[in-house]
Amino acid sequence: MTEIVPVILSGGSGTRLWPMSRPEKPKQMLALTASDTMLQLTAARAHGDAFAAPIVVANAAHADAVEEQLGAIGAQPSALILEPAGRNTAPAIALAALSAGADQAMLVMPSDHVIADRDAFHAAIHAALPLVEQGWLITFGITPDAPETGYGYIKVGDELAPGIHRVARFVEKPKRDVAEAMIASGDHAWNGGIFLFRADAYLGALERFAPAILAAARSACAGARREGVRVYPDAAAFAASPSDSIDYAVMEKADRVAVVPVTMGWSDVGSWDALHAISDRDDRDNVVSGDVVMLDSRNCLVRSDGARVAMVGVEDLIVVASGNDILILPRGRSQDVKLLLDAMKN
Repeated sequence: MTEIVPVILSGGSGTRLWPMSRPEKPKQMLALTASDTMLQLTAARAHGDAFAAPIVVANAAHADAVEEQLGAIGAQPSALILEPAGRNTAPAIALAALSAGADQAMLVMPSDHVIADRDAFHAAIHAALPLVEQGWLITFGITPDAPETGYGYIKVGDELAPGIHRVARFVEKPKRDVAEAMIASGDHAWNGGIFLFRADAYLGALERFAPAILAAARSACAGARREGVRVYPDAAAFAASPSDSIDYAVMEKADRVAVVPVTMGWSDVGSWDALHAISDRDDRDNVVSGDVVMLDSRNCLVRSDGARVAMVGVEDLIVVASGNDILILPRGRSQDVKLLLDAMKN
């Protein structure tokens, strides 16, 4: 098999990290956990001798930003596929698979996740490669450390090879008591949305289980306009694709699906609370970024990209100031940001 081709999915909007994450500059374009942006960190963790240049699937509005950020770290993409509309992950990955060589292994990664232990991630990838060569579809199961209800789960089945197991079943986002039972059983992992398979294996699975997605992707690629590394799929053809996730369209239906359970310091940074949990804190458990002054305050996350924020005698707050918008909410409620955005739209 040739080098592994990283496929970076960068079409998300990251609305739960409003007001810093916005449609024009979403979460993956921001430096939230380090000096590099989430997109740059994603590209960097799949860079080196084992990896080819990445294929990036992104919103057309972000083309300049993607090229600029990846160019700054020497990770120029071999193809920048610019979706004319968001149709979920299964069609996006189909566009990438049609751009890759049929026999190439594709490492599919969201652009906005954190993986603290890169060595563990690489070890899991290399452990899975023999099965990938045999046509298996691999997903990486994140070792759970809490009964999270916001994640999907994977039941880990029989061992196929050292450290690699057949997927017994996928579980939708569970209620808390179900999540607690799955954690207690010790045979479930979080579904982190990271995959490894040959391009032809994925396209073959689409042909069997979601032929309308494959047909639309093929038509969109056939009618694509190309400018350097930029690929503009035909908008009308791509719009005809069903909108479906890779989990629903392929992974839950295919026969040869395996999971590699791995502990690698993973987070989807899906909320301000999640960012507080994974960030370095001061001696009062505060996470602070920007022009912030705090007195006698603890357990807070405070970020500002402009306005000065001053806080006295508070605790367990999230305060985020960006442009003309200021978000204030108690820690533990950051999943409600989406509800807040809906309320503001109305």
